[in-house]
Amino acid sequence: MRSRLKAAVDAVAGRLAVWLLKAIRRTDPDRSADRSAAFLRRVGPFLPEHRIGRANLAAAFPEKSPAEIEQILAGVWDNLGRVAAEYAHLDRLWDCDFEHPSAGRIEVPPEAVERFMRLRDDGKPALVFAAHLANWELPALAAPAYGLEAAVLFRAPNLGNVAAAVREIRAPNMGNLISTGITAPSAVAAALERGIHVGILVDQFYYHGEDVEFFGRRCKANPMMARLARHFECPIHGTRVIRLPDHRFRLELTDEIAPARDADGRIDVKATTQMITTVVEGWIRQHPEQWLWLHRRWR
Repeated sequence: MRSRLKAAVDAVAGRLAVWLLKAIRRTDPDRSADRSAAFLRRVGPFLPEHRIGRANLAAAFPEKSPAEIEQILAGVWDNLGRVAAEYAHLDRLWDCDFEHPSAGRIEVPPEAVERFMRLRDDGKPALVFAAHLANWELPALAAPAYGLEAAVLFRAPNLGNVAAAVREIRAPNMGNLISTGITAPSAVAAALERGIHVGILVDQFYYHGEDVEFFGRRCKANPMMARLARHFECPIHGTRVIRLPDHRFRLELTDEIAPARDADGRIDVKATTQMITTVVEGWIRQHPEQWLWLHRRWR
C-alpha cells in the first residue's frame, strides 16, 4: 500500500515538475530568473538547508561574522533561484561568440578561447572537472557549440517524468550524456578510449572517496578523475562559470593541470584528487555566494 501511494505521489510530482518546466520556457529567461531568485531569497532562510549552509560557512570561514555569513547565504539562495529558472532555458542561454568574447551573454577570456581551441584540435581525450558554481550547466554547452566532442557525467532526477524532460532539454546541446550509477565508470572509460572529452562535477561528498582537505577540514572526494587520468594518461583541465551582473556569465578554462606522481612516475590518485579539490576551493573562496553550500560536504 505504501509503495503504491509513493508511486502515485511521484507520478503527480513528476507531471507537475514537467508542467512547470514547460511553463517557465514560455517566459522571458531574465525575468523568470529574477523572480525565482527573489522567491528563494525570501523562502530559503526558512528551509532546513539554510541551517546546513550556515554551519558549513561558519566552519569554512571562522573569521566571518554571522551577518557576513547570512549575506553570503542570501547570495546562495539568489543564485540557486536563478539556476532553477535558467534550467528551463538551457538550450537558449548559450550566447557566446569566440570571435567577440565580450559581446554576448557569456564572455570567455581570450586565453580560455585559446585553451579551448587547443583542446578541441589536439586529437586527444581529456578530463575536465567543474563545480556547482554559478550556473554549472553552462560549460557543457560550449563543447557541441564549437565542435568539441564531449560527454558529460550527470545525475538524473529520481522522478522518471522529470528525468525524461531534463534529458530532452540537455541532449541536443550537451553532447553525450552519461548517467551516474554502477555503469558510469565503464561508460566514461569507453568515451575516453574513443578520444572524447569528459566533463565531471567533483565537489560533492562521495562515500567511498579519498580523504582530502577542503577548507581545512577532512572530507571524502570522488577519485574517479584521478583514476581515469592514471589509466589513460590524458590531460586534466578545470572549468568554471562566474555569474556577472545583468544576467551575464564568464566562462573560464584552466591550463592543463599537471597531476601528482608517485616514485614510479605514475599518477598518484590521492594527491591528484587533493590538487583538484584545492583548485575548487580557490574558486569558491573568490565567489562564495555562488557555490552550493546547502549540502553536507563534510560528514
